[in-house]
Amino acid sequence: MSKAERTRQFIIETSAPLINKKGMAGTSLSDIMEATKLAKGGIYGNFENKEEICMESFLYLRTQLASKLDVAASKGKSAKEKLFNLLDVYGNRKNMAEGCPIMNFGTEADDTNPIMKELVKKAILSAQKRFLTIVEEGIQNKELSSEINPEHFSIRTFAMIEGAILYRKVFGNDDQMHIVLDSIRNEFEKYVL
Repeated sequence: MSKAERTRQFIIETSAPLINKKGMAGTSLSDIMEATKLAKGGIYGNFENKEEICMESFLYLRTQLASKLDVAASKGKSAKEKLFNLLDVYGNRKNMAEGCPIMNFGTEADDTNPIMKELVKKAILSAQKRFLTIVEEGIQNKELSSEINPEHFSIRTFAMIEGAILYRKVFGNDDQMHIVLDSIRNEFEKYVL
């Protein structure tokens, strides 16, 4: 990796948590400069504009979270273990200390930034597909009853988790997260053969 590539990556990795916390509109170039200790020229020598930093920061955060989720799922042998491992990642507050980047960036980009909105849409579909695949494989492997609707379960599960993450941020505790994750586990258990 060249020096320019390392500097670019440093800016992304340093800016990403800040933008995830303060928002795209709420994070100024001065904030990024202060966090990175780089001058304006050092930032704009690597990025066309702040929007590009925001997009790259979202992609970085999304990749980090997806990697944690994929590793957790891969450690499970059964559909139940895979799903419960995913839920443990979401349940661990350290994994999303500043909230979920999908929710944070998506809320801000819904009507104002069509490029970011599309990136968030792809992230949502990818997150839902992770749940969908576990359920479909569980049915195929005769671990789950075919009465479970994989698509409905994956959409509902992702939406419930995102809501619980919002609760966690607003209330400053994990009470609602535990209720939601237990609810998902209990529903899933009904289909385990």
